[in-house]
Amino acid sequence: MSGTLYVVGLGPGDQRFLIPEAADALALAEAVYGYGPYVERVPAREGQARHASDNRVELERAQDALAHAASGARVAMVSGGDPGVFAMAAAVIEAIEQGPESWRQIELLIVPGITAMLAVAAKAGAPLGHDFCAISLSDNLKPWEVIEKRLRLAAQAGFAMAFYNPVSKARPHQLDTAFDILREELPSSVPVIFGRAVGRPDERLRVAPLAHARGHMADMATCIIVGSIETRIVERPGKRALVYTPRRAVDA
Repeated sequence: MSGTLYVVGLGPGDQRFLIPEAADALALAEAVYGYGPYVERVPAREGQARHASDNRVELERAQDALAHAASGARVAMVSGGDPGVFAMAAAVIEAIEQGPESWRQIELLIVPGITAMLAVAAKAGAPLGHDFCAISLSDNLKPWEVIEKRLRLAAQAGFAMAFYNPVSKARPHQLDTAFDILREELPSSVPVIFGRAVGRPDERLRVAPLAHARGHMADMATCIIVGSIETRIVERPGKRALVYTPRRAVDA
């Protein structure tokens, strides 16, 4: 017997950012799996089981959900933002690759969501208007030396950058180290956008020049966008300034 596993992106927070396909999948699911705070964002429904787990057990969570779906159930695996961006879609497919043949027979539907960098970018203006990249600053799954190399090369290549997982209690100094690296490669005036909990009632947006960017300005609920050398700020009297990166690149 084979069931269905929906891997669902919940968007950045507020229900208005949840796409209709995701809402439909959650309504159909007999069980919901996910990191605890994300499961809490799914409205409770009578008869729907909820399986919350820690954020460091992604593969185990995926295996549990796949085993449940393989029994013939309709199961939802939830992620904040988009499930394919530093989230559960990759873990689910890794589990399928490593798991029993029966898991390959499960109907797998990956439902996209609005990821944090897009929500922050929209709130700030259009800082991702030209070439950009996304980098997780967590070294749980890759060495910090790899992160440093990618930061330096991305800055040299002229990319705007979105930072996920910028700080935690276990690594409070790494974001400051990242800013120090970027100050060696980029002008001090490059805008840095700190978008905390964008899409939720307690959202905050702050823009600072790279020269003044510091690690204490962020927490794990913050997505950071660092502009490129082409990113500009457009001041508007009485209104929030707009940060944008022109689509027409200057000559390198």
